[in-house]
Amino acid sequence: MATAGVGGDDETDTSGHPICHREDCEVQQRMSSIDITENNFQSLLEPLDCYPDKKFFNVSKLNSVLYDSLPYCIRVVLEAVVRNCDGVLITHRDARNVLNWKTKCQSAEVPFLPGRVLLQDFTGIPAMVDFSAMRDAVKKLGRDPKEVNPVCPADLIADHSLQLDFTKCIAAQVPSTPSITETSKSTAKLSPARMSGRKPLCRSQGGCKGGACDSGSSGSSREQIENTPMLCPFHLQPIPEPEAALKSLELEFNRNKERLQFFKWCSKAFHNVTVIPPETGTVHQVNLEFLSRVVMEQKGGLMFPDSVLGTDSHTTMGNGLGILGWGVGGIESEAAMLGVPLTMALPEVIGCELTGTVNPLATSIDVVLGITKHLRQPEVAGKFVEFFGEGVSQLSVADRTTIANMCPEYGATVAFFPVDKVTLCHLKQIGFDSLKLQTFEAYLRAMKLLRTEDNMVPPDYSKVLEINLNSIVPHVSGPKRPQDRVSVTAMKKDFASCLNEKVGLKGFQIAAEKQSILVPVTCGGSEYLLSHGCVLIAAVISCTNNCNPSVMLTAGLLAKKAVEAGLVVKPYIKTSLSPGSGTVTHYLTASGVLPYLTQLGFDIIGYGCSQCVGNTNPLPEEIVAAIKEGDLVACGIYSGSKHFEGHRCSCVRANYLASPPLVVAYALAGTVNIDLQTEALGVNAEGEDVFLRDIWPSREEVLQVEENLIIPSMFKELKVKLEKQTTRWNSLDAPESTLFPWDHRSTYIRSPPFFHKLEKVPPPQLPIEKAHVLLYLGDSVNTDHISPAGSISRTSPAAKYLIQKNLAPREFNSYGARRGNDAVMTRGTFANMKLFNKLIGKMGPKTIHFPSGQTMDVFEAAELYQKEATPLIIIAGKKYGSGSSRDWAAKGPFLLGVKAVIAESYEKIHKDHLVGMGIAPLQFLQGESPESLNLSGKDQFSLSIPLDLAPGCTLEVKTNSGKTFRVSAAFENEVQVTFYRHGGILNFVARKYL
Repeated sequence: MATAGVGGDDETDTSGHPICHREDCEVQQRMSSIDITENNFQSLLEPLDCYPDKKFFNVSKLNSVLYDSLPYCIRVVLEAVVRNCDGVLITHRDARNVLNWKTKCQSAEVPFLPGRVLLQDFTGIPAMVDFSAMRDAVKKLGRDPKEVNPVCPADLIADHSLQLDFTKCIAAQVPSTPSITETSKSTAKLSPARMSGRKPLCRSQGGCKGGACDSGSSGSSREQIENTPMLCPFHLQPIPEPEAALKSLELEFNRNKERLQFFKWCSKAFHNVTVIPPETGTVHQVNLEFLSRVVMEQKGGLMFPDSVLGTDSHTTMGNGLGILGWGVGGIESEAAMLGVPLTMALPEVIGCELTGTVNPLATSIDVVLGITKHLRQPEVAGKFVEFFGEGVSQLSVADRTTIANMCPEYGATVAFFPVDKVTLCHLKQIGFDSLKLQTFEAYLRAMKLLRTEDNMVPPDYSKVLEINLNSIVPHVSGPKRPQDRVSVTAMKKDFASCLNEKVGLKGFQIAAEKQSILVPVTCGGSEYLLSHGCVLIAAVISCTNNCNPSVMLTAGLLAKKAVEAGLVVKPYIKTSLSPGSGTVTHYLTASGVLPYLTQLGFDIIGYGCSQCVGNTNPLPEEIVAAIKEGDLVACGIYSGSKHFEGHRCSCVRANYLASPPLVVAYALAGTVNIDLQTEALGVNAEGEDVFLRDIWPSREEVLQVEENLIIPSMFKELKVKLEKQTTRWNSLDAPESTLFPWDHRSTYIRSPPFFHKLEKVPPPQLPIEKAHVLLYLGDSVNTDHISPAGSISRTSPAAKYLIQKNLAPREFNSYGARRGNDAVMTRGTFANMKLFNKLIGKMGPKTIHFPSGQTMDVFEAAELYQKEATPLIIIAGKKYGSGSSRDWAAKGPFLLGVKAVIAESYEKIHKDHLVGMGIAPLQFLQGESPESLNLSGKDQFSLSIPLDLAPGCTLEVKTNSGKTFRVSAAFENEVQVTFYRHGGILNFVARKYL
């Protein structure tokens, strides 16, 4: 057929015309919104079987043999390239490169435009401010500003970084904990509730007697956190929302009112922008639980795979649902919103084959961490990972999303789980319409994107890693350091070894004749024998990933079976349950296991940090006396993330970290000096031994409860919350205008100057003449050195600006909160105290203003140079711009007046950002450097930009001292040259509306 040539070597399109290579295109032509009627692969568009009103690009028809060999994630990339092919930014050659992925990976670059963009509040503010300013510029030049909208849909979550002062309310104090006044010393801001020492009222609900709960308690101080039901700390009965919580939300809206009003205006003024209001959830939670589509559909019935670029590191969680996506910086996300694709090297794909069956005692967290450990290999870094094999079906969606979320841990860009029966079942449980799911399945089958039992033949991968799930066994960590992992099967042997070893990182050096000592103790009217390894503290606490439903449900189901088998926890063991949020209480209650945990002593004591930070009352005196009498190595076992010897209690020398169900198991055993596989936990009423294997719930049991009961109720609650929104958000006033009414008094949101000189036609590229060096930098200057971040120093230019705006230092907030104000962000550029500028010879955000000879802040020098109409350059060493992607690492230098950077080498992403802002990335020739050229940085530099500027061309640089040297124009392709000539991506896209 006509399109088969895309998979071969011929250079014709579907009509037989020569393919226009990107370097041969007139990229300056007006770029229009992608429409399927303009797409060069129109012949691939066909109706979906049994659904004539739906259509899709059947990319497998390009070359079915090559397509079938592609990894699933690369098939998604190919579909995006085909669907968005406009012959300008995305061409036929790009599609051919992706189709020939096996031979082209790492050697070819490919443009990728996602199905949507995910923004959290800090990155969403500057992006939407730029769009708003673009509307002003378009209006000023006589065109309709309503036409300015994101080309790529954007979801903006407002709750990611909002600060709350009154979130936690200390409900009670006990003699063993600091007083309210003492506690407040370590608190950044005090709530009236904390300063007054008031206790919340318990309003006679259930068994609670009403009034202030003044009765004594042996528990540690309880804390209540956001979005959880308030409980009386002594009777665990719900109480009305306290005044502190109401004031917290009130203050949130007052402090962030400008930003929230702006967000609300954006949601009404722009098409393709969805704003998720506050009090809903964080960006990764809402993306996973509400925004993920799996399959997207445009007006007109065009279907395509969901894919996302997000400005949050948790974006990869969506890979667990079969959604291709990863985290990017602000400029990449903004470019995608503008319809400009991200250019990336065609990635290698590591196939990860999961074989075998999961160990019965292994929890989801064990599986996740086990797979993560196996993937922590050099060959995985920077690559896509795709999972396949019979073991994949054993992983729940929660397992998959957690594994995908661990990408930063093992260095992969993507950890992709193709959609399969487990995924579709999950979507059904969370409320997807059944008809829609049928359509999804039909589309995925047609696109060969559905992993089924009848197509288990794996695609071709760059390399295959095999992980046998049966090899993943549960571990605990301890007894002194969290990095010392011990498999549960080796626990008894390891503890005996610790008793023998010399005192050190693991050892306790107990004499052999004293290792079998038994010390009697009376507790609750009964006598017990304490020995080395006896468990005194068992706590399920609110740390790390222990709010995973499957893990906590396993603990609850284990408790249920233990109670039913007649097992009990010895009364001297201090047990507690401090989950990470009220959501945990919700699903433990809904599944019916909470009463069994309570019966074993695992009562909910609150929602804040307790045992993990040493908040535990002293052990009973008789227990302490027995420990000292026998010099016993007593143990504590916790489901947290950290521990130190004696951190919780000085007489508890051995401390272990374990999963929540293992905490319950060791509490039942009463000792860690036990082989859980061969020794009984206890005896039942009939005197029969009960082993852990008898009461340990199977993965099938846990997943059934999770998928059929817990997940549907959780997602239903979130959906209701999103649909109803909140009274505060609904009542928040926001402008109704097409253009945003900027408030010149605002210190949070300001119209940026990126479009102040915008003209319909880009002006001729002027030479850079007599430019001074703003900064002379060394190797490995990263984006944290460049971009504003963190708190605003009281002596910084940004602080001086805010003081001029009548703000007190306590009102400065952070650079992140003020990313919508270019005046603050520009002053914070190169304000890092660790910046080393060779012009001044020491660390600090200073430089020299050469005309005056004065040393001053970088911004103040740049401001003087701009007043003098003097262009600026930066000289740098190797790996300039390394580190995390930061949009203001390019925007800031642009607004400081930097016209070019001359470096020995660049981090590619940052170099692309410089081009995107209209800054020329120039590179010293191979073997040359500022030192070899004897550049002092004190000269003025001049160079001309030729009309035939091309990627990699050589330019001549002259100094006013007579030196001449050559540099390379480090543009990647003609598209980047075009962006540069337009003054950056923003101006390039703005001109399409003119």
